[in-house]
Amino acid sequence: MHLYKHDTEQHIVQLFGRGDASAMSRLYAEYARYLTGVCARYIPDTDDQKDVLQEAFIQIYTQMPTFAYRGPGSLRAWITRIVVNQALMFIRRHAQFTTVEADATLPDVPEEEPAVDALSEADILGFIQQLPAGYRVVFNLYAIEGKTHGDIAKLLGIRPDSSASQYARARRLLAKMINDYRLKTR
Repeated sequence: MHLYKHDTEQHIVQLFGRGDASAMSRLYAEYARYLTGVCARYIPDTDDQKDVLQEAFIQIYTQMPTFAYRGPGSLRAWITRIVVNQALMFIRRHAQFTTVEADATLPDVPEEEPAVDALSEADILGFIQQLPAGYRVVFNLYAIEGKTHGDIAKLLGIRPDSSASQYARARRLLAKMINDYRLKTR
């Protein structure tokens, strides 16, 4: 039976609801690659990624009875939030999150956004992974997860203006990395 992409989530939730033994492997097969990518944006080390993902999948499987399907995309959003939260807990536990002081020297980069069309997803991920942890976490939460600086401040125990500053600095550093890369590959 072929399921359309939006029906896949509902089908997986129904499998869990019926206690079907294939539910866990189906969820893993459908989302492991995507969730690995989410985790990699926060945790650069592949061994640490595996640990975080293992904890996340355990939490997903044990919390699935509490999940309420709300339409296409709701399962993906829910499991993404679990992976992000697990990654943040890992970073906190390992004291990897520190903000970079405001007086830290930042590279001079042009005001315009660097061209990223010719870059692969792997290139972009590599640049994000090179950011200092504080920059990387705030960048991901704001630019990719869509959190506000107020939300990020609450999540990380920092001030909203610190979140905004870390984000601005992350963007400048990413722009520098991208510009340097483009110069080397010409």
